[in-house]
Amino acid sequence: MDLFLPERHILDTLHLKIFSRVARLRSFSAAARELSISQSQASRAVSELEAELGSLLLARTTRAVIPTEAGTEYLARIESILDQLEDAGHSVRQDDLRGTLRIGMPTSAGVREIIARLPRFTERHPNLHLQILLDDRRQDLVRDAVDVAIRIGTLPDSNATARLLTTYSRLVVASPDYLKRFGTPETPQELAAHRIVHGPAAAPETAWVFAKDGRRETVAVSPSISFSDNEGAVSGAVAGLGITSIGWWTCRREIEGRALVHLLPDWEMASTRVHAYFPLGRATRSAARAFIDFLIEDFATTPPR
Repeated sequence: MDLFLPERHILDTLHLKIFSRVARLRSFSAAARELSISQSQASRAVSELEAELGSLLLARTTRAVIPTEAGTEYLARIESILDQLEDAGHSVRQDDLRGTLRIGMPTSAGVREIIARLPRFTERHPNLHLQILLDDRRQDLVRDAVDVAIRIGTLPDSNATARLLTTYSRLVVASPDYLKRFGTPETPQELAAHRIVHGPAAAPETAWVFAKDGRRETVAVSPSISFSDNEGAVSGAVAGLGITSIGWWTCRREIEGRALVHLLPDWEMASTRVHAYFPLGRATRSAARAFIDFLIEDFATTPPR
């Protein structure tokens, strides 16, 4: 068997990379912007790849680009190869990370805690382009082509790989105006008589659990108003809409500025765990691993309260 294929059968890795990004982003234009090429170049590269393979990889419509069954299988096979090639390049360049790293994280965690830490990482890797996807709802990591996500709280059952980054405390808070109008609860059970503001971080939504001197108190709560993101819940509490349970990250600024009051300070709520979540498991790109190694190191140096 001839081990040397004709030149026309040698696939350019750029074609594979373009196909990978188009398939993940489901858009020729978005992939072209990310890779700094024209949309026509991206389209031509995928068409040439399909012609070479003799199979349709992407179904094109006027509204979307969707991987076919063959395209989905091909994508799963080539991405680990592309990751290995990227890792090999990094080793030769002595860890000079390049390309684009897509990071998903909750809005509050990003804006209030993580983004401020990024300059130290970008100084180490000036040629790496970071794309930060902020959303308090949990992104579809595969659909959004996320390389690594920051997850707050309980992780879903999954075959993905996760690493613990840090933990931070949860608090119950309210505005001085609300407390003036409705009174300050002195025990956890008194919270049941108050108006409750919920955001996506206030889980479980049916009960809050407190601990003190070995005792546990579980308080059933029902929201008077709910927000789809944590920033909204904090703003609602500041506006006097009610009491909310929120992470220290999300309300530190308001407590220090006295826009919110920490209630029941002698009682503790369970700390919130923060994980890095790798959707591709062990095949995760070296840039994602380097980013998470940096965050673990940085949180160990300057941990959240």
